[in-house]
Amino acid sequence: MAVADSLLHAGGPVIALAAFALIALFTRWAFGSDRGRRHRGPADDGLLTRVATLSRRESALALRALLSDAGIRSTVRFPAAHRAEVLVFPEDADRARQLATSFGGGS
Repeated sequence: MAVADSLLHAGGPVIALAAFALIALFTRWAFGSDRGRRHRGPADDGLLTRVATLSRRESALALRALLSDAGIRSTVRFPAAHRAEVLVFPEDADRARQLATSFGGGS
């Protein structure tokens, strides 16, 4: 009977260590770095069309205001530092490109 009691008392710490190891492995997988993981390709524009890529945030916002004054709905995306992209719906893309080329707010 003494051997059975000692095995029961040893089982608790073994189960606790196994649970701790599983939690540690899960957190490493869930919150680990992206090393070795495959990166996605370029960003998907979805339903929008890119009409201009600018190097300054202020220029992109000014172009967006110009497009808004012309009745064109637009948005600005900042995919990287010192890079801003102005996007519009496809039906407004040609007119937006014409305004963007005449804009001259910086490249």
